[in-house]
Amino acid sequence: MTNPSAKKYSVWHILGMSVIVAGLTFLVSSYIDSKNNKIKEAEPAAYACNYNIKRLEGYKFIKPIMFVDGECESESLQPIKNKLTGIIEQYKKNNGVINASVYLRSNREWIDINENEAYEPGSLFKVPVMMAILKMSEENPGFLNKLVAYTKVFDINKHVMYSAKSIQLGHNYTIKELLEYMIRYSDNNATALLETYMKPEILQKMFADIGLEVPNMYAQHYYFKASQYSLFMRSIYNANYLSPKDSEYAAELLSECEFKDGIAQGLPEGVRLIHKFGEAGNVDQIQLHESAIVYVDGKTYLLTVMTKGNDTKALSSLIGEISREVYNDRKGA
Repeated sequence: MTNPSAKKYSVWHILGMSVIVAGLTFLVSSYIDSKNNKIKEAEPAAYACNYNIKRLEGYKFIKPIMFVDGECESESLQPIKNKLTGIIEQYKKNNGVINASVYLRSNREWIDINENEAYEPGSLFKVPVMMAILKMSEENPGFLNKLVAYTKVFDINKHVMYSAKSIQLGHNYTIKELLEYMIRYSDNNATALLETYMKPEILQKMFADIGLEVPNMYAQHYYFKASQYSLFMRSIYNANYLSPKDSEYAAELLSECEFKDGIAQGLPEGVRLIHKFGEAGNVDQIQLHESAIVYVDGKTYLLTVMTKGNDTKALSSLIGEISREVYNDRKGA
């Protein structure tokens, strides 16, 4: 026979446990929601900036990654951006500088000062020429050993402040030797001779692959923004266009560039870098540029500085001062 009081007690016991469980569920759910909201409030930057991925086209089954770029400038680099902007403004006020642009990339973070200003590259264009020649050698093994004769003077029509060794009329040179003269000494004669053996379509395809406007080989002028030119240095460092072997060779040549009146003058003795400078403009407006990858304490940063003004020494000094400030900022980063 069933005990009525025991049955009543059992029902109330079950109802009470249900209330307790429901209350605990509500508290736990509220706690989790609160934690998630705090995480979202604390980390808005993780979701605020999109990434653009540039892939190399033209393959049947693969699409190699060329560049991965965040759309947003780095907050952590804003202090050095402000300092560099102040230096540029000071040179514009006191030293005859018309304008200057800076692209700095470090640890996948970047800043871009005067990002819309475009410049004539001058001898900076020798880097894409080198890359096109090396791409030709990958498709035609032995091409770098081809012997060519320097038999005529080229009408280069360029006035340069910085000149070094040059190939000699009447002598024979391999394509590889001409590359060394072009990059190490920035020799315009070696460049002109190389360009007679370079396939224009190789150079044009490279620009398209990297994501730049394809150059008209007959145009008198071509312009780069600092961030655009930096793509060539990034491509060499990442070995994502040339083979690793040829990328290493290109970087080695750039490490032997003899120009010391720009980024190098802002670095302590012994700091390694790969770099290329360029001169452009005329007597009314001089342009001096340099792009480099600097190796500091097992890390690297990319710095491209492009300048316009009426005094080469002032432009050189500006590049050096920018380099010094960036090095001091990055060496402890």
